[in-house]
Amino acid sequence: MDKSSALEYINQMFPTEASLSGVEPLMQKIHSEIRRVDAGILAAVRQQSNSGTKAKEDLAAATHAVKELMYKVREIKTKAEQSESMVQEICRDIKKLDFAKKHITTTITALHRLTMLVSAVEQLQVMASKRQYKEAAAQLEAVNQLCSHFEAYRDVPKISDLREKFKNIKQILKSHVFSDFSSLGTGKETEEANLLQQLSDACLVVDALEPSVREELVKNFCSKELTSYRQIFEGAELAKLDKTERRYAWIKRRLRTNEEIWKIFPPSWHVAYLLCIQFCKLTRTQLVEILDNLKEKPDVATLLLALQRTLEFEEELADKFSGGTTGSRNREIGSEIEEIDKGENNSQTISDIRKKYEKKLAAHHGSGTETEKDNLKDLSVPGAGFNFHGIISSCFEAHLTVYVELEEKTLMESLEKLVQEETWDTEEGSQTNILSSSMQLFLIIRRSLKRCSALTKNQTLFNLFKVFQRILRAYATKLFARLPRGGTGLVAAATGTDGQIKTSDRDERVICYIVNTAEYCHKTSGELAENVSKIIDTQFADKVDMSEVQDEFSAVITKALITLVHGLETKFDAEMAAMTRVPWGTLESVGDQSEYVNGINSILTSSIPVLGSLLSPIYFQFFLDKLAASLGPRFYLNIYKCKLISETGAQQMLLDTQAVKTILLDIPALGRQTTGAAGYSKFVSREMSKAEALLKVILSPIDSVGDTYRALLPEGTPSEFQRILELKGLKKADQQTILDDFNKHGSPSGIKHPSAAPSVVVPAAPTAQITPVMTNPTPAGTIVSREDVLTRAAALGRGAATTGFKRFLALTEAAKDRKDGPFRKLFNT
Repeated sequence: MDKSSALEYINQMFPTEASLSGVEPLMQKIHSEIRRVDAGILAAVRQQSNSGTKAKEDLAAATHAVKELMYKVREIKTKAEQSESMVQEICRDIKKLDFAKKHITTTITALHRLTMLVSAVEQLQVMASKRQYKEAAAQLEAVNQLCSHFEAYRDVPKISDLREKFKNIKQILKSHVFSDFSSLGTGKETEEANLLQQLSDACLVVDALEPSVREELVKNFCSKELTSYRQIFEGAELAKLDKTERRYAWIKRRLRTNEEIWKIFPPSWHVAYLLCIQFCKLTRTQLVEILDNLKEKPDVATLLLALQRTLEFEEELADKFSGGTTGSRNREIGSEIEEIDKGENNSQTISDIRKKYEKKLAAHHGSGTETEKDNLKDLSVPGAGFNFHGIISSCFEAHLTVYVELEEKTLMESLEKLVQEETWDTEEGSQTNILSSSMQLFLIIRRSLKRCSALTKNQTLFNLFKVFQRILRAYATKLFARLPRGGTGLVAAATGTDGQIKTSDRDERVICYIVNTAEYCHKTSGELAENVSKIIDTQFADKVDMSEVQDEFSAVITKALITLVHGLETKFDAEMAAMTRVPWGTLESVGDQSEYVNGINSILTSSIPVLGSLLSPIYFQFFLDKLAASLGPRFYLNIYKCKLISETGAQQMLLDTQAVKTILLDIPALGRQTTGAAGYSKFVSREMSKAEALLKVILSPIDSVGDTYRALLPEGTPSEFQRILELKGLKKADQQTILDDFNKHGSPSGIKHPSAAPSVVVPAAPTAQITPVMTNPTPAGTIVSREDVLTRAAALGRGAATTGFKRFLALTEAAKDRKDGPFRKLFNT
């Protein structure tokens, strides 16, 4: 321990003088402990010295033991090498004997097989000369197996001679077989009972020969069978399109009469299958030649009959040689077309049909895929899965133009007849409000589609789809032409009705029917395109599109709705003229709403409920927007057409404006369609607020009319401002002074005009009492409350006197909806 710790220890042991008496005993105890520790250290040093000596001895002993071990390992390795040399010496002679035995065994086996091969070849030669086909077939298999063992000895002269001899024998067998089969079909098989059995055995020989021999034999047999067919139907009498059905009758009869005879062929050869393929190819070639050599366009009935019989024949072949897979697939697709047709006739939605079709299609490509593959494997037909569909009928494709032309002519005549017979009214009790001609037209189109899809699903179907497009465009043109038109000619120009569209109540209903019909055609034409794309060949599916036709019907809808708006506008002409004839400059008091307002209300009350019941919500909303966009600005401009407007007249007109606005806002409820009413209400309020602002400008005093005009109608022009001065009855000289001041000052500083006229809401004037005139303006420096400002702004529209405070109110009215500006603080209290 350090010095301080030692002192603390001593002070702790001897805290008082009396305790110093114990120093001697403590010192003795410490000396005794020191002696004990020294003795322990000495003993440890001695023990360590003895241990080091012993460790050296142990290390020397271990090193000696390792050396002895290494010596013994080398000795064992040397003895092992000596033992290996001894074993090799012993086994050397045994290896030589083993190799000698192996070579002798191989030689004996080869000589034995060679003997068998020589014997088998000789026997095969005898069998070939005697035409013992059944035995020769088995012998051929044996010789082929024996020859495979001598592939490595191909260059040995004896083996080479045997192989050449075997090759010659096979050639002899082939010639004998082909010679015997040449008698098949000549009538000898009925005379010689054993001929069929001999030919059946010959088929075994053909199977034992190379596959090319079988292919050549079957090809020769098919060519021989079709020789008579070629001779019969290449003649002038039967080489005609109307004799096509007799071709298929010939091959069916041939297959039926020779079915028992042709059983001599092994089932794996599929002779009938290959014969039908050759027949189809030959028939197609002859039909192409017939069609190309026609001097005139073929008769449509004859052409379609030949095509129909060809399709039926191809279907029969597909069912016969494809295990019914292809036929059932086509029947299912045909039933799918019928279901689509029925579904559409019952107004079934296309989404349900699509889901059903996709579900069935997924079943084919999903769980049915493996089953179909297994079926094709089980058929084991050469070229399994060969598609008979179209192998002959596809040659008609290039000549079906006359059929498409006939369909187009028929559809166009049907369209003309439907339009002529159209009553332009819906049947009693009908819930669709759609013209019957449109539904009949699509029914005729679906029948045409069904007829064509049963014949072809390639270029002709696509051409017919283009015909459908032209027919639907023509129908859209018919609908467009039925819309009411404006007056034209000298009489209309002289009477001022040029371009005006007059519509009766019946015309309005017809327009609504046209809108609904065009919407139905727009939707159904899209469904038609989807149905065609499902059944047409995949290379044309992407080209099937009805978007242009749908655009035509959309244009009809737009034009019809605009015509409807123009028709109502024409009905408003008398009321707008009546508005300008009211003596606004000499009115003595503000009364109830004017007669022209009642006229506007009467027109809308009679038309809107009918339109609301006939039009769908989306098109009724479009009509309302167009009507508000037309009537609002027209009412605004009609104010300028009045001669003179006094303050009382402006107040009455303001009351009428509020009434017209209320009438317009009630239209959705009147038509019983409130969807989108909120947006329509905002639109009407914005449009009618311009007329309200104009009347407030007319109500403003002369000294502040310029500022009020700039505040309430920031987008107005100087010419409109001059017209306002004329409406107020100012003389030319007074007008010029105000105009000069207006042009000099321009827009007042500190006021930012909004981009559109503000929406000003003015309370309706009471019918029996007018608000008293305010004559005491607010003293300067007085803080005006928000309620007081709004009250006085409303008084401006109710006939307040022309005081200087009105200018202030007009400015605050314009500024109250802004976020900034010098007057905004008045509305933040």
